Amino acid sequence: MIIDKLFNIFAKDMAIDLGTANTLVYVKGEGVVLNEPSVVAKIEENGNTKVLAVGNEAKQMLGRTPGKIEAIRPMKDGVIADFEVAEQMIKHFIEKANKGRRTMSNPQIVICVPSGATNVERRAIRESADAAGARRVFLIEEPVAAAIGAGLPVGEPTGSMVVDIGGGTTEVAVLSLGGVVLSTSIRSAGDKFDEAIIEYMRVTHKLAIGETTAERMKKEIGTACPPDDGDGDTMHVKGRDLISGLPKEIAISQRQIAEALAEPVATIIDTIKRALEQTPAELAADIVERGIMLTGGGSLLGNLDKVLRRSTSLPVSIAEDPLLCVVLGTGRALEERAKLGDVFASE
Repeated sequence: MIIDKLFNIFAKDMAIDLGTANTLVYVKGEGVVLNEPSVVAKIEENGNTKVLAVGNEAKQMLGRTPGKIEAIRPMKDGVIADFEVAEQMIKHFIEKANKGRRTMSNPQIVICVPSGATNVERRAIRESADAAGARRVFLIEEPVAAAIGAGLPVGEPTGSMVVDIGGGTTEVAVLSLGGVVLSTSIRSAGDKFDEAIIEYMRVTHKLAIGETTAERMKKEIGTACPPDDGDGDTMHVKGRDLISGLPKEIAISQRQIAEALAEPVATIIDTIKRALEQTPAELAADIVERGIMLTGGGSLLGNLDKVLRRSTSLPVSIAEDPLLCVVLGTGRALEERAKLGDVFASE
């Protein structure tokens, strides 16, 4: 303990939300200091991988790189898909969060993992952080971190349901006494929304669009249900006509986007219903009273809370800052490790 206190003088401990879409870093005593896309631009030279850009700079290159350069997401479905590149990305973000200052020791790091991650996937995240320069690595399950960040009473003997819709996964969990009573992790979330829009544009309108355009459509006119009257707001979308091969611009309405997103939204609703069916009776009674808490960027999809309310007949609320819930909860677990020690996950 004394050694740990001495190390803390020199190192800034961190909490990291290593997401499929974005990585957020919380520094002890400072709060959230970094929020950047989980994207790396790399080039292969003589059999070695050289990282050219990370984060915001790399995201701008997605779909726009010349032949030799590749912009990739090293995280897929909430877990590491490319170990070597993920390690470089974590290292870059740690250095950036440290603002380039040299420390006499390495930081302790708390990283969140999907509740459905296997032991192998958890070990890969732990080893990536170790290799990136962590002195000690703790893991916390995403739904627990999201619930802490949303201000739910996770340590009390009462049931809370949290639905964290991230980029790669949707985590549905019932929590009580600081632990997960039951949880389900499905690979239908923000990225699936984007893929559904891309596929809808390709099949219905014979228009090829990229990830960035699909994400912009989701944010600007995305909705989980069609408008009550008419077609709702419209947006002009540019892409490549699959028939002529030439650039083309068309108008897309909210009603059409709702149609495109119907399948991934239905998958999330079904998962929540299945989790409710498996919830112990006493905890189910608490959820009837408290309702469902939505966190994560995907919860910002228009009318999603309304659709869930209608489907479950339960109160549904969106967290105050859904995009930051997981990293704030992970940060609080870091700050209050002695008090919240039992929330950490084993490998």
